[in-house]
Amino acid sequence: MASGETGLGPFVGTQISVITNDGKHYVGILRGYDQATNLLLQECQERVYSTKSGVQIIQNPGVYCIRGDNVAVVGEVDEEADAQLDLSGVRAAPLPPIHH
Repeated sequence: MASGETGLGPFVGTQISVITNDGKHYVGILRGYDQATNLLLQECQERVYSTKSGVQIIQNPGVYCIRGDNVAVVGEVDEEADAQLDLSGVRAAPLPPIHH
């Protein structure tokens, strides 16, 4: 992050990972955001985890909006490492929702 830059600005145009309060995991290119952390993702996919089968990928064509009040974690994705993953072989418990 460049000196003086804060927030998500440096990540616009890059691939990010978002985990939401309701236990969903999205990966997509950050196209925009606002002061309430509402996020606009392009080429977005939801990754659904299961202990019985591999990760199910649900493609969301176009631009996908995630409301800021549902955002729990935002992280940058290493695109090379992500491309190497065989998600069909990954078994994991679904993420539980956050209870306030």
